[in-house]
Amino acid sequence: MKFWFITGSQFLYGEETLRQVEADSKEIVAGLKLPFTVEYKLTAKTEGEIEKIVKEANYDDECAGIITFCHTFSPSKMWINGLALLQKPWLHFHTQYNEAIPDKEIDMDYMNLHQSAHGDREHGFIGARLRIQRAVVAGYWKDPDVQRQIADWQRAAVGVMFSKSLKIMRFGDNMREVAVTEGDKVEVQLKLGWQVNTWGVGDLVKEMNAVTDGEIDALMAEYAELYTFEEKDIETIRYQAREEIAIEKMLVREGAKAFSNTFQDLHGMKQLPGLAAQHLMQKGYGFGAEGDWKTAGLTALIKAMYPDGCASFMEDYTYDYTNGLILGAHMLEVCPSIAADKPRIEVHHLGIGDREPPARVVFEGRAGKAKALSMIDIGGRLRLIAQDVECVKPISPMPNLPVARTMWRPAPNFLDGLKCWIIAGGAHHTVLSYDITTDTLRDFARIMGIELVEITDRTEPYTLERDLKLGDIIYG
Repeated sequence: MKFWFITGSQFLYGEETLRQVEADSKEIVAGLKLPFTVEYKLTAKTEGEIEKIVKEANYDDECAGIITFCHTFSPSKMWINGLALLQKPWLHFHTQYNEAIPDKEIDMDYMNLHQSAHGDREHGFIGARLRIQRAVVAGYWKDPDVQRQIADWQRAAVGVMFSKSLKIMRFGDNMREVAVTEGDKVEVQLKLGWQVNTWGVGDLVKEMNAVTDGEIDALMAEYAELYTFEEKDIETIRYQAREEIAIEKMLVREGAKAFSNTFQDLHGMKQLPGLAAQHLMQKGYGFGAEGDWKTAGLTALIKAMYPDGCASFMEDYTYDYTNGLILGAHMLEVCPSIAADKPRIEVHHLGIGDREPPARVVFEGRAGKAKALSMIDIGGRLRLIAQDVECVKPISPMPNLPVARTMWRPAPNFLDGLKCWIIAGGAHHTVLSYDITTDTLRDFARIMGIELVEITDRTEPYTLERDLKLGDIIYG
């Protein structure tokens, strides 16, 4: 993914000034140290140039968004037709080539050249007048914090592009009688671009039966590099490898980046996928248990934004009221990307699903600041809930709990954090991300036009209830 840098100017100032505008713009672009490439495209001086570059951006699959900066005064009426056609995320970068005003050198020529304080206000007006969703970053382009803000927006824009082409494969339906994992798939495709469809478990079993011993051997060698395990568990682990290979073949064939399954539909399978789902998540796929396709899609989305980051499907399991902690885990499927140490593969009885004991990766999650994220269908629209949490080392070994696990303290405090989550309607399934920032979430929600509910150290239950009522008005 790349981002296009478009500088605004006009012919009024002469060719020498325009050459300097282009040189300065290229230097600014070269000085941006960001997670995704930024390319200088042109200095736009006419309505035709702007409309043409916007059309090109719209239809370039590698262009994840545009960044505009008005080095000089760029009359905003000439931006109307182009911006009205824009279908990619837009960041208005309000910066200036020079950081300070040079006392001796400043003259009218300098004023004509360095006037983003003038030009970007004209540019800002037309964005507001057209009511186009855009991010605004203000500050000197060499400032690390300014570049961090642009990086956060880039992550959101890449997430938007990924979201619009995301396919989610469901093996079976959601867990019977569960409410929060339901949702309007047509609305989700209209709003987020997600294509959610179902494949029979029988199709998966057929694919599993076609997996070769050589394919399993190759994946077992990969397991041996990543995890520790005992010789006695080899055959059980090989079955998980068979499941993983078959699932990934189907995902690749359909161009899908996320999947869900359910322990209530395992027809023809000997084990519920545990290690298989965990390793696929570690490779970047999204996953949701019990048919939770919304969390599967959200997991894939976060992993696309932060391909080298730490994110996992998660579930709030049980509380420690004494220490004010939540135990997060699942019966099998937590991503090893959040592990504090090298994980191990273990085989244990599973009390649900009525199948053989499955292999799963067991570990403790790493400590650190993170966010618990939940995407819910609130009835005709979507709500993205983000709660700040502080992950800690589990307070006891829990030797009889053979699952991957972590513990965290929710914001603003334990009891109010629980209350706020319940008030907002947050699901029991979440995505735990150690990387995503508040700015990235805000940018993503703004671009997609969905409600974002933030639960932070400053959140108070009564205020949250009031804000949710306002959200019903704004987004309803």
